[in-house]
Amino acid sequence: MTAAGSVVDGATPLENRTLREQVADHLRREIMEGRLAPGAELGEVSLAASLNVSRGPVREALGQLAAEKLVTIVPRKGAVVRRLTRQEFLDAYQVREALESMAIRLAVPRLSDAERAELHAMCSEMDAATRDGDSERFFEINQGFHDLLVRASGNQMLVEMHAQLMAQMGRLLKQSVQLRGGVGHSVAEHREILTAIDRGDAVAAARLLEAHIEVPQRVLEANDETWLALEMQEETTTAEEPNTDA
Repeated sequence: MTAAGSVVDGATPLENRTLREQVADHLRREIMEGRLAPGAELGEVSLAASLNVSRGPVREALGQLAAEKLVTIVPRKGAVVRRLTRQEFLDAYQVREALESMAIRLAVPRLSDAERAELHAMCSEMDAATRDGDSERFFEINQGFHDLLVRASGNQMLVEMHAQLMAQMGRLLKQSVQLRGGVGHSVAEHREILTAIDRGDAVAAARLLEAHIEVPQRVLEANDETWLALEMQEETTTAEEPNTDA
């Protein structure tokens, strides 16, 4: 598949399972990055045409994403990108906290000098994005910071579970950054985590990371109106984007 998500014409044919995985990976990434919003209809015919594949791998990929709870198969309508409920989102945050806490405990003694340098560079880039008011860039770097720590754990099952969870949380995860009272607070928290990492203190790093992830949870648990505001922002953003439905 090309960067745009299509199989290059004339390329060496791939066995069916590999093609299914490519389609699933592409759609999962589109959902996680918000280009396929909750409620978006994913038609087999239009997807097969846009990705330059047959309907079989698309159907199988959508079945896989349904098993991952990223889409729902609706009779006579097809696959639809799932919208998390408030409780599901809170549950997902709790699981994320547990996964990333384990990941950072495993990662701290394993991090290379290059990885530590990359984490420091990311903190500086988050600072710059905050000063520039670039929330999209801030979120991208922020997610990269957490993803690097998860990968550095060396536990592939943990990496896969985390990636699936992040895809489920999708666009709402990006919007929940606002629950911290401003991205400046998030930058400061990342720097505190990094200081503990530099000391080689995995326990302190995990404790700080847990506190960092718990902030949006506490806000959502305390105020129903906050969840309604997040949902409204999600719907507004979705309405402003091009339609990718079948």
